[in-house]
Amino acid sequence: MKQGAQDSAGTRAPGAGRGAVPRVPRQPQVADLRREQAAGEPRRDQEAPGAADLPRAGVRGEHTHGEPPVPHPRPLVRRSSVRGQILQALRTALVAGELKPGEVYSAPALGERFGVSATPVREAMQQLTLEGAVEVVPNRGFRVIERGDRELAELAEVRALLEVPVMLRLARRVPVERWDELRPLAEATVRAASSGCRATYAEADRAFHRAVLSLSGNDQLVQIAEDLHRRAQWPLVGGSARPARADLVADAAEHTALLDALVARDVDVVRALVAEHFAGAD
Repeated sequence: MKQGAQDSAGTRAPGAGRGAVPRVPRQPQVADLRREQAAGEPRRDQEAPGAADLPRAGVRGEHTHGEPPVPHPRPLVRRSSVRGQILQALRTALVAGELKPGEVYSAPALGERFGVSATPVREAMQQLTLEGAVEVVPNRGFRVIERGDRELAELAEVRALLEVPVMLRLARRVPVERWDELRPLAEATVRAASSGCRATYAEADRAFHRAVLSLSGNDQLVQIAEDLHRRAQWPLVGGSARPARADLVADAAEHTALLDALVARDVDVVRALVAEHFAGAD
């Protein structure tokens, strides 16, 4: 059997039959290009604006023959979006105590719980492994890390070393109106504390501290402090998943008092409040 016509890439030309001759588009000659340039027309060997977004004829011997441009593939956002949602759900479950310290959870079982495949759960769990929330158990799944009072105290100490000097510096430099802009976030922590939901309060708590530290303009500081804050919110071994509402309300009240001291530029009160806030962090 004789081979049909092929293009220069070695593939069969569209519509080429037995004995057909492939059509090759006429290539611009030097005289053509000079004539077009003199007339002020765009040269055919130069790409027009947006040409990078269209299939190029003649690349690797490919012939378009007037086919419509092939649209770009859609960005792969769906899978990453699912993974992000699962990661957030797992973080909430950790803070709420639904994923208990010392227990092993498999990706397929968690996937069934969230109504997704095991893949995004496994990817989210890998992120939690990097954050120190869980550890891999070969052929079984992921074990929630067991934490005690000592680790919580160490986290509080490190957070204080990072955040207290920054807040004292900000207390002297940030205009009063900028602190007033954070008032809704402080009030949000009070409402979240009143709900008695540890996970809801944890998110509002991080949002307030993140906003305060963001005024420093140091993104690395904000990121590191956020990671430490998140770790400090995980439940302890044998600890209650639902602390007393009064404890949450008292913690949230310190946010409001801290903001009042920052507005008043009372550095001594700021230092005392921040030290007390981290000492009682849970």
